[in-house]
Order: sequence, then C-alpha cells, then structure tokens
Amino acid sequence: MSSAERIPSTPLVTGRRARILVVDDQPTNILTLHRLFEDEHDMFMATGGEQALAFCRRTPPDLVLLDVVMPEPGGLAVCRALAADPATRDIPVIFVTGVDDPDGEAACWDAGGVDFITKPFNARTVSHRVRAHLTLKQQADLLRRLAWVDGLTGIANRRHFDDCLQDEWSRCARLGSPLSLVSFDIDHFKRFNDSKGHLAGDDALRAVAAAAAACVSRPGDLVARTGGEEFAALLSHVDAPGAAIVAEHIRQAVAELAIAHPDSDLGRISVSVGVATVVPVPGGEPEVLLAAADRALYAAKAAGRNCVRVEPVAGEPALAP
Repeated sequence: MSSAERIPSTPLVTGRRARILVVDDQPTNILTLHRLFEDEHDMFMATGGEQALAFCRRTPPDLVLLDVVMPEPGGLAVCRALAADPATRDIPVIFVTGVDDPDGEAACWDAGGVDFITKPFNARTVSHRVRAHLTLKQQADLLRRLAWVDGLTGIANRRHFDDCLQDEWSRCARLGSPLSLVSFDIDHFKRFNDSKGHLAGDDALRAVAAAAAACVSRPGDLVARTGGEEFAALLSHVDAPGAAIVAEHIRQAVAELAIAHPDSDLGRISVSVGVATVVPVPGGEPEVLLAAADRALYAAKAAGRNCVRVEPVAGEPALAP
C-alpha cells in the first residue's frame, strides 16, 4: 500500500460507500442488518470473533456492528483486541446486545464501544446511530489525513512517519518479523535551488515523492517526507535483500525523471539511498534502525552519491547494493 493509502481515506471527500462489518453468530441477525444497509453501504459479515479480527486487520472497515454474546472470543474481547491494535483502534464499534441493564452497558463502554443498540432492532434508531457514527469516523479520518500529510508533496509527513515507525516496530517485535528502513535524499539539492529557484525545487520534491511512492505498494508500507529534501520508506516484514531491491527501484525511478540539474556531475537530479534492517525486540527502541539507515545514507554519499548502501544492524552482514 502506498503512503497515500496508508493515511486514512476520506469518504466525505471521495464519496465512496462506507464499509460495515456485521459480526454475529446468528445468521438471522446478520441478514436483518445486511438488508437494512445494503442499498447505502458495502456490507460484510463474520460469524465469529477470530474471523472478525482477521477481517479488520486485513481490510479495516469504517464501522463494526458487533454482537456481545458469541462463542469465545466474545464481543467484549473482540472490541478490546481491536482497540489494542494500532491498525484497528480507530474503527468505531457499535455493540448489538439483547441485555438492557446498566452493568451490561458499562461493560460495552469499558471495552471501547462507541455506542450500543438493543435487540429487537428498531430500524430507524439503528439507521440514525450508524449514520451518526459513520459521519464522525469520516470527519476524524479527514482530520488525521490533514495532520499526517506533507502539504507540498502529498505523501506522509514526519509526524505520520514517526507514529507508523513506532507502531510497526511494536508489531514486528510481537511477530518476530524484520523491519526495514530506506532513507534517501536528493543529491546537491541546495545547489539545485540556488541555480533553478525554489519553485523548481518544489516541483522536484513533488516529482521525487511521487516516483518513490510508486515504488512502494505493499499493505503496511509507507513513504514519507522526513525533512527538507529527505525521505524515508518504511517496509514492514521485509528483510534486507528485499529492502535493497526497493531502494534500487527508488534510485532508478528518480533517475528516470531526468530532471536537469546544472550543478550536479550527472547533469540531472539523483538520490543517495541508505538501507537498514532489524528484527525488533520487545522493549527495544526504533532509534537503532534510524541510526543505522543514516549511517548507510552517509556511506552512499561518501561513495559518490546516486547509489545504494546497506548498513548491517545487530550483527547482520552487509549486503551488496
């Protein structure tokens, strides 16, 4: 998934249909809710907690209608799991319950639900509550997008990169998976601005950002602008050889832009690229990955720029670019 896709989509702007997941072990209840919303929204169903969690992690919906009483894991446990995962914590959950008592309602709130509806359903009440929470979700997504997008290039900004780095570090530590970071910046960019002007510099930044984002397409990956002419690609569950391939694709994609650079030995804009990979450990800090990628980037510059260098981390051997 590209960096633009990693940032929450904005249905209010795009006009796309909302995605609603109905989770209930009783097919009759699923069918009732499905019929109620199928004309307006894209409806999905799950008949168990594990199935619902897998769906939300794979393709997060805009809203979950979740039955409280189901075989283990029950609705409360599913809601708590969604709230604990950075990838799913922003999905609003409306509980569907046949229990109408203060303790049951309190349990729903404590688990992280945003609302609840009681059985038997009142169609008008359910429709209004779903519409209200979808609107709130869309507005929250739009605000997050505005806060996370670099205003010049349209890709993720440093704030979004830092948040995703921390989240992916924790996820990879939990799963024992590798996490790779590709750091790159535009060679002699100050010279480019001095000779071509800042408007041309802005155009070059936008072009480089678009070229790099097009090289990163897996779900969970992110391309961000982390500084003036500095960029990074965060690659989850990607080992060092795979990250080196992505890095070379980015270098080539920028070269193929063929943007004239009169004060570069190449005569065109190029990027130096550093790559680092580590398998995070619980309790560790992502700064070790950032530092290793920076060392690799400096090595690429020292080697003449317009190249890729890979930095070994935690005893890992360096790989040829």
